[in-house]
Amino acid sequence: MARAHTFTLGRLKCHALETGSMHLDGGAMFGIVPKPLWSKRIAPDERNRIRIGMRCLLVEHPDGLVLIDTGLGNKEDFGFHELYGVENAGAGGRTGLEDALAEVGHAPAEVRLVVNSHLHFDHAGGNTWVERDDEGVAVGGERLTFPNARYVTQRGELEFAKTTNERTRAAYLDPNFVPVAEAGRWKLLRGDVEIVPGLAAWVTPGHVPHHQCLVLKSDGETLIFLADAMPTSHHLGPLWIPGYDLEPLKSLDSKKKLLRAAEDQGWWFFFGHDAEIVMGRLGQGSRGAALGDVVKSGGDGFEGV
Repeated sequence: MARAHTFTLGRLKCHALETGSMHLDGGAMFGIVPKPLWSKRIAPDERNRIRIGMRCLLVEHPDGLVLIDTGLGNKEDFGFHELYGVENAGAGGRTGLEDALAEVGHAPAEVRLVVNSHLHFDHAGGNTWVERDDEGVAVGGERLTFPNARYVTQRGELEFAKTTNERTRAAYLDPNFVPVAEAGRWKLLRGDVEIVPGLAAWVTPGHVPHHQCLVLKSDGETLIFLADAMPTSHHLGPLWIPGYDLEPLKSLDSKKKLLRAAEDQGWWFFFGHDAEIVMGRLGQGSRGAALGDVVKSGGDGFEGV
């Protein structure tokens, strides 16, 4: 299976990186949408789970390689993988992220900027890694996966991640972000701001209070990395909001904001969790917002532009 799809956005060379997948409860992924509706789009397994991707975006930016989100990483044990139906192993003990980077000719040490949409384990787990012995047992503590990079997220998101409660502690795991702080590598943002020329953060609360989407622009083309503001292409509809979202009414407002900004200008929507669709150009269909020029990810590679 191909791990990467390379495309251009204006003058920027970009790579969609397939780091692996998880299996999560379909009802939780689609919230108040009844199962007879969502199951017509994605068939659940015998445990009512659906397969979702863990897709990252690598941008060959003039200021250096920029990686948006980092997948799950290698720190979690067998029980964790079984609980969430994780499949993210690469070749020779590597992770899927490492394999994807290698496929496009890059190594972790070359990345200069890591941008986390938020700090849940499936978006920031690859920030750090642990060495494992021949039996798979972790040896030593966590190390930065990208030793030459600055790590970027919202200041409020880091503070929120450090003060968990019964609802949030399963998703925010200290080894994914505390070592970055200890190394002094965080660059913390306050609100909507340009990170490097052509790449901006848009705060889109709902999934978590300080979730951010990343807007990439070059030569009149725009792509938005949606992360969990719209985890899959099936979440374009206003009421298709995951039960995982902490503030669903704010998710609805964030989604409306994104759709208003993108529809008239034909932005590319890049999906982090859609197992089949990497991205598509947003436009209007007979029933509202719809995708055109769809790029698909499949077992034998990629289809589309």
